[in-house]
Amino acid sequence: MLTNKSVVITGASRGIGEAAAIEFAAQGAKVVVAARSKNSLDDIVARIVEAGGTACAVECDVSEYEEVANAVTECVAQYGKIDFLVNNAGLIDPIARLEESDPNQWGNVVDVNLKGVYHGLRAALPLMKEQGSGVIVNISSGAATGALEGWSHYCATKAGVLSLTKCAHKEFSEFGIRIVGMSPGTVATDMQVSIKSSGINPVSQLEMSDHIPPEWPAKAIAWLCTDAASEYSGTDFSIKTDEGRRQVGLI
Repeated sequence: MLTNKSVVITGASRGIGEAAAIEFAAQGAKVVVAARSKNSLDDIVARIVEAGGTACAVECDVSEYEEVANAVTECVAQYGKIDFLVNNAGLIDPIARLEESDPNQWGNVVDVNLKGVYHGLRAALPLMKEQGSGVIVNISSGAATGALEGWSHYCATKAGVLSLTKCAHKEFSEFGIRIVGMSPGTVATDMQVSIKSSGINPVSQLEMSDHIPPEWPAKAIAWLCTDAASEYSGTDFSIKTDEGRRQVGLI
């Protein structure tokens, strides 16, 4: 259980982020849900509060550092500290082969997927260092180490996120802070709808029933914030294997 711990979750208006917010609140954590869609966030907060949990919403575009810093600051203002940060916000649209890609749209994915994670790290790490504790979970992907046609933006940014996880661990582990990546495999979210409609690479050929539910990675993220997961600090933890799922308690 994560009773009385505080967490900021980016990209929390749907998918893995929404499921993580519900999971953390169910385990007793005080939650800051952050995303661009304030209306969706307000609905999630209402559901958490109705279930007896504690949550607040902060409108946040992770491509803007000041907005991420504001979400972190709001967590400290509301709950007195920031125990956990989940860098979940991410994009895969538009899916396109390099020769057909739009440079501005490609760059926007970099701003969200890579710079957004950096912004979270930059905002939270000094506060966690002052506290002498904290866990940051960066949502990773098998795309971090594998190339997929049409996903140059996604693969490149997830590779960058893996490097950020390693760098942050090297710089901050001595201060009692853990940074870890979580690679969930394919998850039944809106992202899979875009992937399937693209018709590019083998992932687009999968049916929605082939993907795991977002509640699985949500449980993995919460587990990674416990001391039981300390051996995975500075690396990517995967729930694509039976071993990983067993550790989380999914099987």
